[in-house]
This record gives sequence, C-alpha cells and structure tokens, in this order.
Amino acid sequence: MAADCEYVVVGSGAGGGTVAARLAESGHSVILLEAGGDPRELRGGDPLDPDGNRMPDDYDVPVFHGFACENDAMAWNFFVRHYGTEKRQRQDPKYLEAWDGARVDGVLYPRAGTLGGCTAHNAMIMVYPHDADWDDIARLTGDASWGADRMRRYFQKLENCHYRWPYRLLAKIGIDPTRHGWKGWLHTEKAVPESMFDDRALLRLIEAAAREVLLTFDEEPIRGARWLVKGQLDLNDWRLVKQTAVGIGYVPLTTHRHARTGTRERVLDTARRFPGRLRLELNALATRVLLDEQRRAVGVEYLRGERLYRAHRRPGQGPGERRQVRASREVILAGGAFNTPQLLMLSGIGPSAELARHGIDVRVDLPGVGRNLQDRYEVSVVNRMSFDHWEVLKGATFSRNDAYYREWAGRRTGVYATNGSVLGVIKRSAPGRRLPDLFCMALLGRFEGYYPGYSRALVEHLNYLSWTIIKAHTKNRAGEVTLRSADPRDTPHINFRYFEEGSDASGEDLDSLVEAVKFVRGVTRSIQKDHLIGAEEVPGEAVQSDEEIREFARRHAWGHHASCTCAIGPREREGVLGSDFRVHGTEGLRVVDASVFPRIPGFFIASAVYMVGEKAADAILADAARAPRSSS
Repeated sequence: MAADCEYVVVGSGAGGGTVAARLAESGHSVILLEAGGDPRELRGGDPLDPDGNRMPDDYDVPVFHGFACENDAMAWNFFVRHYGTEKRQRQDPKYLEAWDGARVDGVLYPRAGTLGGCTAHNAMIMVYPHDADWDDIARLTGDASWGADRMRRYFQKLENCHYRWPYRLLAKIGIDPTRHGWKGWLHTEKAVPESMFDDRALLRLIEAAAREVLLTFDEEPIRGARWLVKGQLDLNDWRLVKQTAVGIGYVPLTTHRHARTGTRERVLDTARRFPGRLRLELNALATRVLLDEQRRAVGVEYLRGERLYRAHRRPGQGPGERRQVRASREVILAGGAFNTPQLLMLSGIGPSAELARHGIDVRVDLPGVGRNLQDRYEVSVVNRMSFDHWEVLKGATFSRNDAYYREWAGRRTGVYATNGSVLGVIKRSAPGRRLPDLFCMALLGRFEGYYPGYSRALVEHLNYLSWTIIKAHTKNRAGEVTLRSADPRDTPHINFRYFEEGSDASGEDLDSLVEAVKFVRGVTRSIQKDHLIGAEEVPGEAVQSDEEIREFARRHAWGHHASCTCAIGPREREGVLGSDFRVHGTEGLRVVDASVFPRIPGFFIASAVYMVGEKAADAILADAARAPRSSS
C-alpha cells in the first residue's frame, strides 16, 4: 500500500511532540496521532465550575494546573496498585474500590489524553537531571553520545531561558558558564510575586528553610558556597548540576509570558509553518502497530473518535472509526510509560506468556516490555497554620472572579503566575548517598497526593503549608504494566509494588523518606516559636519514631513520574530498546518517551523526556541522511 507519510508518531507529549516537530522542520513528512483533542479548544464540563469556562484557563494559568489534571475534557484517570497485597493496599486512604459508578480498585494516577500529553497538565517544573543519569546510560550501552556533556547540549538546544538575564546578555558574546539555552523553542521563567515580601509568615518560612539548609552545607561546604555565590539559587545552573550541589532554590517553570507552554505550542507552530509536512490527527486512539512479514513497522491502526479510551471519566459509547496510516520510513511510539508498552503488546511485541494469555499472536518475544516500571516516592507533611490565610493569598478564589486572576490576565504577574510552590530544597538523605536524592517543595495549600477532588482541596484551604517530599533515584525496579484485556480501549493493569513488595531489599527508599520527614519538621519547628503553626495534621504529632514514620510512608506514599517500562539496554537483560531508541527484534520502530530510561532520572522527569526527544530526532535524521529518500 502507498505510504501516507515518511514518519508516523503516536503521542504528542514531551517526547513525541518534540520528535514530530523536529522531523517536519527538517523537511520530512510526518503524521502525528493524538488520542485526545486540543486542550485550549475543549469545554470540559468541569463539575466544580458550572459556567463551563475553565478551559482554556485551566491550561493557561500556571496556578490552575491542579484543575487541569482533573478537567474532564483532557484527564485520563488511571487507577493503579501500589501493592499486590490486598490488606496493605487498602490501608492507603487514597485507595478506591469504586468511583463514579465503576470499579477502579486502585489509587488515582492522573495522566492527560490531549494535545501536548502531560505537558498540558503538569506543574510546569523544569529541573535538570543529574549528570550521572546520562553517564550511566552511556556506560550501559557503550554509546558515548549519551554522556552528560553531550546531553547538556540538547538542553541548551531546546531551552529559551528568561530568568538569568546577565548571562543571557553574556551569551551573546560567547560567555556562558551556566550552559543554559537562550534560543530554544521551550521558554523557561521564574515567578516571584512581589506580594510575598509583604507576607511575614512566608518570609519566616523561607528564612527557616535557608537556615536549615545551611546545616546541610556543613556536610558539603564547598558545594554549598558554589550554590550561593555562583548559582544564585538557580537549580539548572550547569556549574551546580555538574557538582551535584545541594541547597535551596526557586523552581523554574516552562511558561511563556507566565502562561503554560509545552509541546502543544511547539506542534501547532510547526504545523502552521510547514502545513505540507506535519499533519495532526486528533482524537485518534492507536490500537496496534502494523508489522510486515519481516517485522518491519509500516504503519499504525487507530480508532477515530472522541473519548474512546476508558481512562476518560465518561468515555464515549461508540466504537470509533477504524483507520490506518502508513509510513515509508518509521513508526515512533511516544504514548508514555503506561500506553507505549500496552500498544507494543497489543501489536504482538512483548512477553510471550502475557500475549498468549490474551490471545495475541507473538511477533517479537520481548520480555522487558512493561517491566522495570519505576517512579519516585512522594509523601507530604501537612501543617495547618495558626492564621486564617496566607497574606499572599488573601481573597483568592482560584477563578476569574478575583483580583489575582485580573492581575495575571492583565500584566502576567502575581500569585497566579506561579504553580503554588514557594521554594525547593535539594539534599542528600544520608552523607553516603551517591547523588542528592531528596527534593522538598513547600506549597501554600493542602496537598496529600492524588484522589478525585484533590485539586479543589489544594486551593480551598488557604491556611495550610504542605511540604511535598520527592525521593529520587529510587531503588525499586519491580513495577509492571500488563494487559487487562486485548481491547485497546481498556486501560492496562499497573502495579508499582512499593517498598517491601519491590526490589529494594535494603529498605533504603523508606529510610530516605524518614530522614526527609525529619528535615521538613525541623524547618517548621523553627517557626513554631512565632506561633505560626497551628498543628501538624499529616502525619500528625502521634507519628514520631522512625518505624512510625516508615509505616506512615508505606500507607500514604504516591508518585507521578512513571517511567522505564521500555528500557534502553541489552535484550538478554530485559532491555527493550537499543541506544538509538530502536525496538529490539524489529525494523523501523522506535520509542521516544518516559519509558526509555533504564533508571528513573533526576527529580522531575519532564526535562529528561524533552531532551531524549531532541536526541531521538537527531538519531532518526542521521539514519534518514544515510538512506535514500523514500516516497510518501
């Protein structure tokens, strides 16, 4: 059959959207399949806002990112298991057996089925991974192009930094010690509302956190000095990243003029500039990769229709229109850590026993597909303050009906230009840790993880402080994504196998969370003398011993950076991809999303996925340059 294009890309998130745009800009014809619609054009029927005007505000306004996660127009609600053991799973207060009239048997894990993928609903945090994350892949594969120095160039290529102005000017004359990017397509900014300097309680919190971090500098005084003098609290300054520094800093955001930006904007801009090269097919749920007799990917079968995937809260009732699209060069999968392994298995690529269980013909027996599922552990320490509201949030309704929204809409300044985070602290959970492994983020609101309605709880309580703790570089690699059925509209079964059910035999992950809880409690203790803290509500004053904190973590932990389910690595060690993103045992098929990592990188995964999108585009274009141009 005649090809419709040279490349078919499935998924428009940080990996897929980046690849599709780069290929089209480079002169190739691309069809990009996205299972959802455009988040700025949809009306979500959000039950929390009867006037139906949450879109596009939920997408655009940084502080509304929680609403974006729960907006029915684009939310994909996965319900995942943290444990296989029923008793242990049901001890999590976020666990639901049923929701909205359907059996779910799990904990809410928000994803986005929309143009831009999860870049359309995330908290926009752009924090660079550690060098070791890249160097480890280089060693595993013997491919030096994955080395940290070379990978930093991809960050520079995609970033357009707007928060280090002196260095932006110096870069024009070739001086750039920060190694930020200044001309890329992805804008990064910081938002520090002037009103925070009038909030005495908030300033005391920042002062207390800084004092507590200075104690950490006693362990690493040289690195601490670099953080303060050179980095100026910039978490992405190359000099600090390279030295794996610890310290306090502001959180850079992927915003443009303090409104959300991501691969949606990248893809639409490219399609406007090159209308004959990039064709965007929305509401297109991929159902299988088309393989020829030589196991070469020649296209993708998909269903055309709205809300076809059953992760939607109210999925459509029709079966969808079955279609196919053919590629003369390659098929690139970028559906994310849950959907990419699902699509591979539906296509006959995966563990043979799992495929046989669902009556799927085995085309490539690849045991690693869906295995090695990893995430970060997160817990919150939640404090109710002694006052009615933070001064910086006085009168906030988190809608169009307050002065903060008007300030954001008119001048793109103020509290709504932030994502709600006040500051971030990077530290080691123990001196012997290879890398800093804790990111402690202060949020002005009540946040205890994900459950239906969490976004409204986050903003309705204006007198709460939540320290959200992220345990990075986790040891557990025992999670798994398996098929629930052979129906592509069904979500897969997802089990992360937390803590003792996983592969962290030493218990290091739990121990790290204990130390993190102690650290943030130390910060809040130092402001209790000012009578600013009313009470610690989570985990609560009754939870004090190390074992009590461990049990709290077992019951309450969650994550939202799923990754590693189609890992780069040797096939005999359950690797799924080569270092060039090609799927083992196939031709013309690659994966470019969060599932490609052998180990979960850094603190926040978006930056790493954007970077592999750029790297994969280079690999694909290099192969295209070596091969005769195919007709389309």
